[in-house]
Amino acid sequence: MPDFFIDGEWVAAHAGGSREIRCPADGSLTGTVDEGTREDTEAAIAAARRAFDAGGWPSTPAATRGDLLLRVADLVERDRDAYARAESLDTGKRLVESEYDLADVAACFRYFGKLAGQRAGRVVDAGSDVLSRIVYEPVGVCGLITPWNYPLLQTAWKVAPALAAGNTFVLKPSELTPHTAILLMRTLTEAGLPAGVANLVLGAGPAVGAPLAEHVDVDLVSFTGGPATGRRIAASAAATVKKVALELGGKNPNVVFADADFETAVDYALTAVFLHSGQVCSAGARLIVQEELHDRLVDEVVRRAERIRLGGPFDPDAETGPLISAAHLAKVEQYVERAVAEGAVLRTGGRRAEDPRLAGGFYYLPTVLDDVRQGGFAVTEESFGPVLTVETFTDENDAVRIANDTHYGLAGAVFTSDASRAQRVANRLRHGTVWINDYHPYLPQAEWGGFKQSGFGRELGQTGLGEYQEAKHIYQNLRPRPSGWFRG
Repeated sequence: MPDFFIDGEWVAAHAGGSREIRCPADGSLTGTVDEGTREDTEAAIAAARRAFDAGGWPSTPAATRGDLLLRVADLVERDRDAYARAESLDTGKRLVESEYDLADVAACFRYFGKLAGQRAGRVVDAGSDVLSRIVYEPVGVCGLITPWNYPLLQTAWKVAPALAAGNTFVLKPSELTPHTAILLMRTLTEAGLPAGVANLVLGAGPAVGAPLAEHVDVDLVSFTGGPATGRRIAASAAATVKKVALELGGKNPNVVFADADFETAVDYALTAVFLHSGQVCSAGARLIVQEELHDRLVDEVVRRAERIRLGGPFDPDAETGPLISAAHLAKVEQYVERAVAEGAVLRTGGRRAEDPRLAGGFYYLPTVLDDVRQGGFAVTEESFGPVLTVETFTDENDAVRIANDTHYGLAGAVFTSDASRAQRVANRLRHGTVWINDYHPYLPQAEWGGFKQSGFGRELGQTGLGEYQEAKHIYQNLRPRPSGWFRG
């Protein structure tokens, strides 16, 4: 069956060839999919343009659009096993993690399904002889480009609000992880989405993704991925002055004060960075610990990191999995080598897994780099792997200064038993999401965006001060306790 979904039909790519998708855990063949060319993407854009300009979706009552998204949520839950298996085979992540992701995907569609009809506009009082009103209309055709680490969840974050608002779209998933996007097109069709509203193209970014940023008939492009690609997309989009939403990762601080609950702080220091082998945009890759707690905390983090069991998606004893590809594994290796050359102290890890049962996959040991130099390579650049760097601070002001000393600003956390200090520090951190005594929880109804070079564009088109303010989500766990994700 062809893999491209354009104008309500499954069609073959024009001349792009095909790609084998192999599981990063063991190299086994997951599937073979078509890969397209610029011509395929332009055909998808044309279909989305027709569906927006001449189709009925933008004028469909918002409540009706919302009902469709609620059906999608139900269907995703019905097909949870198929989705989770496809996600795990493409990414190599543990099946239980994919199942957690599916719950978030359904919650996302359900949230935007309920939200669809709530932003109906407003009347502006301009005097008795004037009728003045604000109405909200869809942007138009959206180009949606998603990454490989959370393929379906990142897709849901883009597709659900786009549909709720009445837009049409062309989706381009990562060429490494296409299968859940294919499943989603089938789900949207079953839910009753009209032809041409949702379109899917597959392939590498330069050939298939670039037109979504360049084409005059695309009104908005949304991209999640690396900063270099994000800058190219923003530059291309500028030629047609289209709206842009970028989420470009982070170098996220996890600040631990000496008065924090010790077991909870250790547990979340591990979860923050070693979940999904660190392949998380919001990973807490920078452990910033108060000087008097440093030795005790880092010693325990190292001890427990050495006990983390690596394995594939269906290994019931595995606690984290492989990296996505051989190229990414090499990149993480080079990152650690450079950090050590710069003076970081390698406390554990720093090499590929040597267990024979893991020989077919791209596994890298959980790694802790202590005494990293502030402002140096190790604390300014992402490894996007299972690599934790450790810095120390003296007092609250020092902690905030160090945590904000990054050109990223996606997420961060503060651990302390002092409630007032927790709020003070959270308020001063220049990061889009700040967790207090927790790490990684996601709420679909909360803002998710970044300060500085972690992204922009999420406030475009809002009334009031939206274009001139950053949105921050502060999440406080009032009953912190170890999550138990890593058994230790």
